[in-house]
Amino acid sequence: MTESAKLPRQIPFIIGNEACERFSFYGMRNILTIFLIDYLLKNDIPDVTQRTAVAKTMFHDFVVGVYLFPMLGGYLADRYLGKYRTVLYLSVVYCMGHACLALFENKPAGFYSGLFLIALGSGGIKPCVASLVGDQFTAQNKHLATQVFGAFYWSINFGSLFASLLMPLTLAKWGPSWAFGIPGVLMFIATVIFWLGRHLYVREPPTGPKAHGFFQVLSTAFQNRSPVTGTFLDRALAKHPKEAVEATRAVLRVLLVFTPIPFFWALFDQKASTWVVQAKSMDPNVGGLIFQPSQMQFINPALVMMLIPLMTGVIYPLSKKWGFELTPLRRMTLGMGVASLSWVAAGMVQVPIDRGETMNIIWQLGPYVLLTTAEVLVSTTGLEFAYSQAPAQMKGTLMAAWNLTTAIGNLVVARASSVLVVTGASLFFAYAGVAAAAAIALAFIARNYRPVDCFRTA
Repeated sequence: MTESAKLPRQIPFIIGNEACERFSFYGMRNILTIFLIDYLLKNDIPDVTQRTAVAKTMFHDFVVGVYLFPMLGGYLADRYLGKYRTVLYLSVVYCMGHACLALFENKPAGFYSGLFLIALGSGGIKPCVASLVGDQFTAQNKHLATQVFGAFYWSINFGSLFASLLMPLTLAKWGPSWAFGIPGVLMFIATVIFWLGRHLYVREPPTGPKAHGFFQVLSTAFQNRSPVTGTFLDRALAKHPKEAVEATRAVLRVLLVFTPIPFFWALFDQKASTWVVQAKSMDPNVGGLIFQPSQMQFINPALVMMLIPLMTGVIYPLSKKWGFELTPLRRMTLGMGVASLSWVAAGMVQVPIDRGETMNIIWQLGPYVLLTTAEVLVSTTGLEFAYSQAPAQMKGTLMAAWNLTTAIGNLVVARASSVLVVTGASLFFAYAGVAAAAAIALAFIARNYRPVDCFRTA
C-alpha cells in the first residue's frame, strides 16, 4: 500500500478523543433544558411557562459561549501554543467544568461556573481539533481527507447517540449528580486518549505575535486613505506583504459564504430546547417504551451515523459520476433548504398540539430525519470546506469563524425568545421561512465563489 493510500496512524487517537469528548458534551447539553426547568429553576420561578422561556434562553446563551470561545482557542493555537497544547490545556479546564456541574447541581453559582468552564474548554478546543485533523494530511493523501472528516463527524455522533439515550434516563432515575458526573468521566478519558497520541501528531508550529495577521491587514486597509489601484485590501500592501494580504482576502471570501449559515444553526440547536419542550407535551409511550422528552434527540446522531457513510460512499460519488458533482457549496445550500422543510414538518406536528390534541412523540421522527439530513449536508461539509479554503497561517482562525456561525445563530434565538410575539405552530413556520430565505441567499453567494486548495504540499 502506498503512502498516499494509508490512513495516518495518529488519526484514531483524534477520532477516539472526539467520540468521548462529544459524549461528555452532549451528555450534559441534551439534559440541560430539562434540568433547568424541572430542577434548578423550579423554586425560583414557580410559573412553568415563564420557567420554560428562561430555561430556553439560558440554554442558548450557554451555546453562544461554547461557540464564541473557538475564536480564543483558534487565536491561542495559531499564535502561541499550537493546536496540540491548546487542546490539552483546555481539556483540563473542560474536566474541571464537568466536576462543578456534578458537585454543585443545587447551587446556582457553582453550577453556572461549571457551565462557563465547559463553554471555555469545549469551545476553545473545537477549532483546534478539527483543524488538527486536516494537518495530518498532505497533497499526496488529501483524497482521504473527505472520508476522515466524515469519520470525524461520525465519531461526534457516536458519542452523542449514547449520551442522548443514557443521560436523560440517568437524570430521571439517579438524579443530576450522576447525570452530570458520568459525562465528566468521559471527558477525562478523552483527554487521556488525546495525550497518548502526542508523539505521532503533525504539529504545525504557532506563528507567534504577528504584524501581518488578519486583523492587522484589515486595520491597515481601513486606515490607509491613499488612492491605490485595485481593491480595498490593496491599500494594505504598503505595510504588509502580498502573501498576508492575499490570505486576508481568502478569509473574507469564505466569511461571505458563511453569512447565511447562522440561520441554519438557529434552527438546528433548537432541537435541544424548542423541540424538547414540544416533546414534553406529547404522549411518550411508543410501543410500550417510555421516552424521556430529551431522549428523542438520539434520533439525530443515530441517523447521522447512517447517513454519513451513505452520502460519502454512495450519493456523492454517484452524483459526480452522473455529471452533477455535489460540491461543498452545493451540499450546504441544499442542506439549508432541507432544514427549512424540517421546521415545516415540526410545525405541522405542533398544529394539533395547539388545538389541545395529544400527539404521540413518534411524530417527531419525520422532522428529525429532515433536520439530520440537513446537518450532514451543512455541518460535515462546512468543516471540510473551512479547512480546505484556509491559508496555512489562518486555518485555526477560519475554523473558529465557522464555529462563530453557531454562536450567532444561538444568540439570535436566545434574544428572539424574549421578544417574539408568535407562538406555537406559527413560530415553527416563521423559522422555516427565515431558513428558506437564507438558503436562497447562500445559493446566490455560492455562484460567484471560486474554491481554492490549501492543503500542505508535503
